[in-house]
Amino acid sequence: MDSTILDLTAVDAYLSAQLPGYRGPLQATKFAIGQSNPTFLLKTPDQSLVLRRKPPGALLKSAHAVDREFRVQSALANSAVPVPKMHLLCQDSDIIGSDFYIMEHLEGRVFLEPTLKGESNETRTAVLDEMNRVLAALHEVDIDAVGLSDYGPPGNYFERQIARWIKQYRASETAHIPEMDALIAALKESIPADDGQRTLVHGDYRIDNLMFEKDGTQCIGVLDWELSTIGHPFADLAAVIMQWQLPPGSEGRGLAGIDRNNLGLPSDQTFIDQYCQRRGLPVIDNFGFYLAFNFFRMAGILQGVYKRAQDGNASDPERATILGSYVPIFAQHGLSAIKR
Repeated sequence: MDSTILDLTAVDAYLSAQLPGYRGPLQATKFAIGQSNPTFLLKTPDQSLVLRRKPPGALLKSAHAVDREFRVQSALANSAVPVPKMHLLCQDSDIIGSDFYIMEHLEGRVFLEPTLKGESNETRTAVLDEMNRVLAALHEVDIDAVGLSDYGPPGNYFERQIARWIKQYRASETAHIPEMDALIAALKESIPADDGQRTLVHGDYRIDNLMFEKDGTQCIGVLDWELSTIGHPFADLAAVIMQWQLPPGSEGRGLAGIDRNNLGLPSDQTFIDQYCQRRGLPVIDNFGFYLAFNFFRMAGILQGVYKRAQDGNASDPERATILGSYVPIFAQHGLSAIKR
């Protein structure tokens, strides 16, 4: 373990003082899956824990807010949304150099792609149905009752988000992309009127951010809450459908071109209908707008990655350049969605 990333002596001393029943010695292993907040498995003779921290060094003011992740998962402890148990939040950066929190280590399985390669059709159907159930449960959480009513600003969520991502995109723009300009104009003209839905949203809801039972299909934990806020639930729902429009495989992690019926996977419309049924909602009007919004936001994220590569700040410049080439493709997908 690289001691410059995690000071085990400091963590051991902190846990000895703060966590009842803790007993060292302590070992740590960094999870290999890429996350903007470095995450470590902590092992002692008696238990396993997870430490999630802000990255070391200078950061944007609102980025990597592990305190928000800790807060939202703590608030959901007794809800229908499965989350790990939160143990400790440390906001004393003198301990290991940045804020961090300690949570329960869940033992289960994570599916990296929605094709669920190697699983039976029955398992695929059950897992995707459980994904749907948990999403509906998330959006039915009473944010006042769990103390999250101030977890995000008031007002029209999509107006706010579109304005924010236009600003982010313009700041990282490296060349004129006509498709992005057309998508921005179309989104600004098509923002739905506020329908009063104001719920907790995950912000990055997809199959690989869910953990399931080792030998079953029940979800035991929703992970990676870094982008969570109070917003409009259809943003999360459309994010799932957006992901499925992408090519299958480790790059796109989508379902484009897949014979879903032959694999026991739901169609886009079936998934949407099941979600609406669970929440008691009518048919969603103008779903193409919500889908286009997600394509736009992802294009903005990819443009930022590309800009960092051009500026020499990307950790993997070659991959960042490849991702940047997808910006006009995502924009075109967004235009097609909003015209449907």
